[in-house]
Amino acid sequence: MTLQNDLLLRTARGELTERVPVWMMRQAGRVLPQYRAVREKAGNFITLAKTPELAAEVTIQPVDAFDVDAAIIFSDILVIPEAMGLPYEMVETRGPVFPQTVRSSADLASLRIADAESDLGYVLDAIRLTKKELNNRVPLIGFAGAPFTIFCYMTEGKGSKTFSIAKKLLYTDPNFAHVLLRQITDSTINYLKAQIRAGADLVQLFDSWAGILSPEQYRIFSLPYIRQICDAIAEMENSVPLTVFAKGAYFARHEIGQLACNIVGLDWNMDPAESRALVPNKVLQGNLDPCALYSDFGQIRAEVKQMLDVFGHQHYIANLGHGIYPDIDPDKARCFVDAVKELSGV
Repeated sequence: MTLQNDLLLRTARGELTERVPVWMMRQAGRVLPQYRAVREKAGNFITLAKTPELAAEVTIQPVDAFDVDAAIIFSDILVIPEAMGLPYEMVETRGPVFPQTVRSSADLASLRIADAESDLGYVLDAIRLTKKELNNRVPLIGFAGAPFTIFCYMTEGKGSKTFSIAKKLLYTDPNFAHVLLRQITDSTINYLKAQIRAGADLVQLFDSWAGILSPEQYRIFSLPYIRQICDAIAEMENSVPLTVFAKGAYFARHEIGQLACNIVGLDWNMDPAESRALVPNKVLQGNLDPCALYSDFGQIRAEVKQMLDVFGHQHYIANLGHGIYPDIDPDKARCFVDAVKELSGV
């Protein structure tokens, strides 16, 4: 079936388009009161993410509320460690917590390479159900965390400003680090391929903690594994466009631009013009500071115009430079989307 709105896909493939497509990271979430109602019905975040009917419902909510050009499946990057044998809990006010961690070669014995169909079938069911209920309105984005970001959570056991335990292991036991990163990479490849087979029209790799590494460490402990994932997706028979979003890794834009991906995501610290020069042959995505959505409507429109003026209106996907914050007024988010559409049209 043909998508009614395939603007994002055409842009991702490098085609010229009539306007800039727009969606928001974390658009399916706490910014919407209707999401909070479904979350309350589910009882907790993990139950919501593991119940395909509810995950599909909250995935579609922002398409209805904001008229964005894509849906992104409601899930979490931490489903991969759980599928590998390391379950997590979502604690209110604290975020994700792993009761057990992996910090030595001995700990690796408790892990397995995730089998997407058996270990993560609930995400695949949510994708299939969402595709059916979207009824070809817009594309559906699937996603996973990049291996180093997942490594951070599996070794640290929780969120951190520095992830110093994870980084310490890169210095003190690099062999262990590479073994775990390879296991995460293999699991992630299985998972993304399964998402594509289930119906995801694009996939995005989130390297949320890329910026805590030095350029040299990033080239050793992150880029090779992202490259392996990009190559595996590109070699699929029915491949789909792939986005790499490495938050904070401004120093790696040129290298990321040489990967077998279609789209390079930028955070708000990455200059658009400089990024175009460093990544000349890819579609760029980003990069409005989510805090700009606290502004009044006129200021939001002005920020969008400035962003569009610098990025241009082709080979570009408008987005935020990170996920939308939960206390943003939904009307401000709608203003952002509407402004992109109005100001980027031919």
